Amino acid sequence: MQVSVETVSELSRKMTVNVPEEKIREKVESRLKSLAREVRLDGFRPGKAPAGLVRKRFGAQVREEVLSEMIQSSFHQAVNDENLRPAGMPRITATAIGEGEGLSYIADFEVLPDFEPSPLENLQCPRFVCEVTEGDLEAMVQRLREQRRTRRAVERPAALNDEVVIHFEGKLGEESLTDGRLENFRVVLGGRPLVPGFEEKLIGAEVGSRLAFELDVPADYGNEKLAGKTVAFDVEVVGINESVLPEVDADFVKTFGVDGDVEAFRADVRANMEREMRRALKARTKSAVLDALLAANSFTLPEVLVADELNELLQPYHKAAEQGNPGVELEALKERYTPLAKRRVALGLILSKLIDENKLSVDRKRVRSTIEEQAQSYENPEQVVNWYYSDKNNLREIENLVLEDQVVDLILSKAAVTEQRVDFATLMAPAGATEQQPQS
Repeated sequence: MQVSVETVSELSRKMTVNVPEEKIREKVESRLKSLAREVRLDGFRPGKAPAGLVRKRFGAQVREEVLSEMIQSSFHQAVNDENLRPAGMPRITATAIGEGEGLSYIADFEVLPDFEPSPLENLQCPRFVCEVTEGDLEAMVQRLREQRRTRRAVERPAALNDEVVIHFEGKLGEESLTDGRLENFRVVLGGRPLVPGFEEKLIGAEVGSRLAFELDVPADYGNEKLAGKTVAFDVEVVGINESVLPEVDADFVKTFGVDGDVEAFRADVRANMEREMRRALKARTKSAVLDALLAANSFTLPEVLVADELNELLQPYHKAAEQGNPGVELEALKERYTPLAKRRVALGLILSKLIDENKLSVDRKRVRSTIEEQAQSYENPEQVVNWYYSDKNNLREIENLVLEDQVVDLILSKAAVTEQRVDFATLMAPAGATEQQPQS
């Protein structure tokens, strides 16, 4: 076998492979002999068909199978002999496959980048810390009370946080925006407004009030049809319900599965908050460490890996597009997700290097404790644990996560680490509600 490799670019390679006809013929003849012992041909007992007839009937098919197998085997042998590390599957172009010509093909592929990770001692990483204060606990209990809020009818003017029941119609010129009069529509004053300014018009209204007013819709309003226009409303108030929060008593805590003990309920709430806090701190610190690792290591990424990762990220959108969802703009989504795909590929390559260089292996005890910790959020933790251990694919997901965490721990043990305190509300705020954090 003859092999030549051309460097097309930093990571692109063009490899030409030539396999002599003799080697192909040997494998074809061997395959035909084996076939002759098994094949059934009309007029001949099994294994007694003439070799010439077997070759005539199956020769072309067998040669095609042999060539396909030899392309795969010769490519793997060639990259090993040339010490190449393909980043993905090659693009094979056959240049000679005819009988008597031997096998010649060109394999175009990318190789993995050759780089040395920046010394971990040079990294500067934050470690986020937090604590659940009494104020945080009170805020959480208040949120739980709000989840159990009820409404009761009142005979007074509508005020902030009241639920106002209305019949109404909105018009843009002569066009009805509500397809006629909507009845028994509920609006929480201070909630999400229909149109900016609408709720303010209802404050102070009483049951039986009839209101007619116009609102100028902002130019940047989400509904393009209404943006910058003046909308007329005709509203009749038919009910006002005030918000009633439950007292934190034995009956209240029983709704959360606690047997009437308010202090036990508060302790349980705090324990849940602290568990979620630890998860959030770990995730935020890990994200910051990976940011620092990525910033310290710059190298060219194989386009094939980025394309594969991008395709994985867009898989749900591809399915939506196939189902005819008109809101899916794949080109815009590709532009949006390409930076994330590149980040994941780069981090995957860096982490893989660090794992190999430091001879890290999955800590089985840590895998078990991670699964058990995650299972605590479910009603039947034991069932969740068994689910992970019943399927290797399920377990592999946790193993990869734990191995990543072990690398993060390694980095934190060697890098210059500074503690950064963050309050509980900021730590637990949804993405985008506070200063955006890069996601790994």
